[in-house]
Amino acid sequence: MTLHRATRTDLEALPLEVAPRLLGGELRTVVAGLEVRLRITEVEAYHGRGTGELADPGSHARMGRTARNATMWGEPGHLYVYLSHGIHSCVNVVCAPDGIAGGVLLRAGSVVDGVEAATTRSGRSGRDLARGPGRFGQVSGLRHPLHDGIDAITGAVLHDATAELWLAEGGFNIATGPRVGVAGVAGTHAFPWRFWIEGDPSVSSFRWGRGAADAQAVLN
Repeated sequence: MTLHRATRTDLEALPLEVAPRLLGGELRTVVAGLEVRLRITEVEAYHGRGTGELADPGSHARMGRTARNATMWGEPGHLYVYLSHGIHSCVNVVCAPDGIAGGVLLRAGSVVDGVEAATTRSGRSGRDLARGPGRFGQVSGLRHPLHDGIDAITGAVLHDATAELWLAEGGFNIATGPRVGVAGVAGTHAFPWRFWIEGDPSVSSFRWGRGAADAQAVLN
């Protein structure tokens, strides 16, 4: 499959438009001298306050700019690396024009190079190596807060790490549905903002977030 280095222009649209474009592409990282290349198989779009026609109640930036989500409001092509449940470093590609919050969570992938380093970091193998955003972040080697804001367009070094985002030309079927584990209405079919490569074994299993199944029943 043909890949090309992502540009800021590729990422200037809102996350809901950019998210499916990332599928089949790669996040390539070098951390402490160890390279891992991850093929992106599953993503989720998240908008910020005042972004798009539909307010996103599931976004970290839904209430505006904070110290935690500041990277989401910056230049497209940087990576928003945040800590989930106090344990997992999760990786998002910042999208939308500078000053408008938005990000695409890299929810799952498959390791195409650097399997040994990825396995050492995670202690897993096979399809579960980068299945889920916490595992994806773990095998990438990127860590919060050290690598929050790293530039995946220029590949500039940040705390002994580099990141590059590469995009694919398609050639696969894309499925869409509600986001995984997101609470309330933000995790229902009202927000079918998760995209994945249909049939890929590395894609996450779906689960309702807190109160999302009840919210879906109301919508039905």
